[in-house]
Amino acid sequence: MSVLYAVLALVILERVAELAFATLNTNRLLEAGAIEFDALGYPWFVALHGAWLGSLFLLVPADTAPSWPLLALYAVLQLGRLWAIATLGRRWTTQIIVLPGAPLIKRGPYRYLRHPNYAIVAGEIAVLPLAFGAVAIAVVFSALNLVLVLRRIRIEDRALKG
Repeated sequence: MSVLYAVLALVILERVAELAFATLNTNRLLEAGAIEFDALGYPWFVALHGAWLGSLFLLVPADTAPSWPLLALYAVLQLGRLWAIATLGRRWTTQIIVLPGAPLIKRGPYRYLRHPNYAIVAGEIAVLPLAFGAVAIAVVFSALNLVLVLRRIRIEDRALKG
């Protein structure tokens, strides 16, 4: 198996595990009285991430030699992602789910950034294609992600203010 396909397989496994954890948390939060915001916007993120991974699979030759320093940076981003997820714990979801009255989390990476996971994902979307020389994929999907994330942050910030 090529390095590209091995990395993509690991990324897909990670995303599937995250979705399972997020679904469990979403169900728990909704049962506890949480409210979902922007359900119509969520499928756009799913489509973006699927198309991003699919474009890497379809458009980057399997035998492309990776940039090991950029793959190492991607691995560091994964540690940041795990830190953000672990900090939110049962409150981490892939959707905007707000539990009324629950205090904002202000520890872990949330001490430094209001939305660290979005910053990390932006880095991932740029760095992984660049690690395989796919500059166009990095630029196109970074731009699309920026549009979606800026919209989502506005909605999430309003929802968190109550």
